[in-house]
Amino acid sequence: MMKDTEYAPFYAPYIQAVDTNKSIVLNLEDSLQQANKLLNGINSEKELYQYAAGKWTIKEIVLHLIDAEMVFNYRALRFARNDKTALSGFEENDYVQNSNANSIDFKVLIHDLSDLRKSTINLYKNMDDEMLQRGGNASANFMSVRAIGYITSGHLLHHLQVIKERYL
Repeated sequence: MMKDTEYAPFYAPYIQAVDTNKSIVLNLEDSLQQANKLLNGINSEKELYQYAAGKWTIKEIVLHLIDAEMVFNYRALRFARNDKTALSGFEENDYVQNSNANSIDFKVLIHDLSDLRKSTINLYKNMDDEMLQRGGNASANFMSVRAIGYITSGHLLHHLQVIKERYL
């Protein structure tokens, strides 16, 4: 059972978006399948759509998902290997602003997200229970490796829901 002491309150919606009774790997696989289905169905006219001024485009959302998952994986790897170094946060808006996402082919973004997720799945497949229980400090908050795994799926599901509700 996931404990709310394993992650900062900011991440609670992402944890709540997944089924923590299922394994991290199953959640990662399921959310990848949902992402591929939704993203591959988006027509090219929508790729650069913003539902309001200053909001991200769908391309920027997908590259944000890639960036965030890379950061989550880095944290999970460091903590799983019992690295006690406190890790800084990342400013997602700065990352998007400096990403050049809108000039990247959308199919390439989808492919990159899928490849990254397959790597994430392999990362978690090779962790035992002891590694999943380990944790560390990221963005001045404790996170367990297990929580990071569930957050990774929940974060993707959150953004897929935003795309459905506000972009399509």
